[in-house]
Amino acid sequence: MIELIGVSKTYGGTVKAVDNIDLTIPDGEIFGFLGPNGAGKTTTIKMITGILNADSGTIKVNGIDIKTGPIEAKRQIGFVPDSPNMFLRLKGIEYLRFMADVYDVSPKDRAQVIDDLVKNFGMEDVLNDRIQSYSHGMRQKIVLIGSLLHDPSVWILDEPMTGLDPRSSFFLKEMMRKRADSGKTVFFSTHVLDVAEKICDKVAIINKGRILFCGTLDEMRNSSKKDETLEKLFLELTENE
Repeated sequence: MIELIGVSKTYGGTVKAVDNIDLTIPDGEIFGFLGPNGAGKTTTIKMITGILNADSGTIKVNGIDIKTGPIEAKRQIGFVPDSPNMFLRLKGIEYLRFMADVYDVSPKDRAQVIDDLVKNFGMEDVLNDRIQSYSHGMRQKIVLIGSLLHDPSVWILDEPMTGLDPRSSFFLKEMMRKRADSGKTVFFSTHVLDVAEKICDKVAIINKGRILFCGTLDEMRNSSKKDETLEKLFLELTENE
């Protein structure tokens, strides 16, 4: 579970990227975080993961305050950032071993997980190549694999579908559903509203740093009294704002 209570973040003393938001992402659900470019999605995610400090408010991951217990909280999380361009001089397998070391995953436990995920993502032939030689989609896949090596109870993904081929996108959505169904938390941001509509149990829409809606798609339709697609409901909410 992820809890945000009264969380705000301002850049440069004037630009309020996140404006006093309250948000609860429960266990056992796929939770979509939607919003236009610059709405505050990535800033919110970076505060949840401890990359950025909130100016005010409280953020808890499985009941652990990210400020007072940052290491313990981060151990609960598997994180896929919006850019996969990291550790480019490492080989794919070196990156995965490094991630396993960070999270104290034993050599025995990591071997099977790496083998399964690498096969599912079709990365067997490039593990001994340097990440800088990978395409964007391949870099995305190696980061996705690395985020799951410690079997996190909270999986946070920032625009995870970007650059993935159809087969990998399908497998990623299957993994998200499987983890949510097993009682884990799946929280992801996306611009692909069709994907969110198909796989999310709940969504939150953020714009200009404020949460405009949080709930199921049916609840959104009922609140607008219109039986429309998520895309149309999203556009109406953000345009009105």
